[in-house]
Amino acid sequence: MGKDIQAMQHEETADLPYLRKVVGASMAGTVVEWYEFFLYGTASTLIFGKLFFPATGNELDGVLAAFATYAVGFIARPLGGVVFGHIGDRIGRKSLLQFSLMLIGASTFLMGCLPTFATIGYSAPVLLVLLRFLQGFALGGEWGGAVLLVTEHSPNRSRAFWGSFPQAGVPLGNLLATVVLLMLSATLSDAQFLSWGWRTGFWLSAVIVGIGYYIRTQVTDSPIFEKAKTEAKGCAAEGYGLAEVFRRYPRGVFTAMGLRVGENILYYMVVTFSITYLAHIGVKTTRILALLFCAHILHVMLIPLFGAMADRMGRRPVYLAGAGLTMAWPFVAFPMFDSANTAVVLGGIMAGMVVHALMYAPQPAIMAEMFPTRMRYSGVSLGYQVTAIFAGSWAPLIGTSLLRSYDDWLPIAFYVMAAGAISLISALVMSESKGISLLEVDREDGRRTGQPSI
Repeated sequence: MGKDIQAMQHEETADLPYLRKVVGASMAGTVVEWYEFFLYGTASTLIFGKLFFPATGNELDGVLAAFATYAVGFIARPLGGVVFGHIGDRIGRKSLLQFSLMLIGASTFLMGCLPTFATIGYSAPVLLVLLRFLQGFALGGEWGGAVLLVTEHSPNRSRAFWGSFPQAGVPLGNLLATVVLLMLSATLSDAQFLSWGWRTGFWLSAVIVGIGYYIRTQVTDSPIFEKAKTEAKGCAAEGYGLAEVFRRYPRGVFTAMGLRVGENILYYMVVTFSITYLAHIGVKTTRILALLFCAHILHVMLIPLFGAMADRMGRRPVYLAGAGLTMAWPFVAFPMFDSANTAVVLGGIMAGMVVHALMYAPQPAIMAEMFPTRMRYSGVSLGYQVTAIFAGSWAPLIGTSLLRSYDDWLPIAFYVMAAGAISLISALVMSESKGISLLEVDREDGRRTGQPSI
C-alpha cells in the first residue's frame, strides 16, 4: 500500500525538471531515428528510383520500385514492435531504446555506402532492401519505448501534453532530413547530388546517433514500471507479449490500429506522396523541399498544443475532429497543389499537417491508457506498428499507382477519405480516458487476472 501511495503521489506531483529531462531523452532518440527513416523516404522519391533500379523509360516506374522497398521498412516495424515490446515489458524501456538507436544508425550509415545498380546490378536493390528491413525493425521497437518512457513518468492531468513531445520528434526528424537534402540539392549540381551528394545525409547519422545515445544514458525507467516489474515476479498468472495482449486486451489493440489508419495514411500522403505529385506536375525539387520545411515547423509547434487540448477537452473530441477533417483534406488540397502557386501549395500542405497533428498528438496518452504496465510496451507497439503494414507503407505506392493509372487526383482523394472514415469510426467507439490513473489501469488488470494486489 505504501508503494501505491508513493506512486500515486508521483503521478500527481511529478518532478518537472526530471520529467523535462525524460522528454528530452525520448525526443533525442526519436528525432535521430525518424531523421534516418524519413531520409530514406525522401531519397526514395528523388534518388533511389534513379540509381538502384533498371531504367524502363517511365520515371514513375523507378519511383514505384523505390516505394516498394520503402514499404519493407513498414513491414519490419511490427516485428520489431513485437520483439522489443515483449523484451521491454520484462526488462525495461531504456536499454532497448539505446539498442534500437544504434541499430537504426548503423543500417542508415551503410545505406550511404551502397554501390548503385550500374555498379553491382540487382545486388544493389537487394542490399538496399536488407538495410531497410533492419531500419524498420529498429524503428518498430523505438516508438513504444520512447512514448512510454514519457507517459509513465507524466502526471494524470497532463499526460497527453507531455506524451505528445516524442511525437513532435517525428516532424523534427523529418525537418532535419529535409534541411540536409535541401542544402545538398541547392549547393550541388544535379550530377554531383546524384553521384555522391545524397550519401552525405546518410553518413551524418553516425554523428547524431552518438549525441542521441548519450542523452538517453541520463534517465531511468519509470517508478510505475519498476513497481509492476517487482510485483510481477511473484504472480504466475501474469504474462507478457503478443499472445497475452491479444488474449486480454483485443479491443484495445484493434481500436489502436483503427485510430492509426487515417492518421498514418494522411501523413505519408502529405510528406512523401506530395513530393511525387508536385514533381509530376512540374514543381522543382528544391521548391518542394522548401515548402515541406515550412510545413514541418508548423507541425512541430502544433503537436504539443493539441496534446494540451486533449488534456483539457478529452481525447475523443480532438481525435474525432482530426479524423473527420482527414476525409475532407484531399478534396481541398489537390486542387491547391494543381495551382502550382507557391503560397497556395504551401497552404494545402500545412492544412494536412494541422489535420494530422489533431490525431497524432493524443496518440501516446490514448494508447498508454489502454493497457496495463506489464504489457503496455507490447500493446502500444502492436497497435501503432501493425497498422503501418497496410497503411503508411503502401500509401505512397498506392498514390503513385493511382496517379500513373488515372493521371487524376480524384481516386487518390477517395482513398484518403476511406482511411479517414476508419479512424473516425474507431474514435467513436473508443473509451474516453482523460485524467485516468495508470495505477488504476493496473489494479483493474489485477482484478481481471485474479491478482487484486496489483
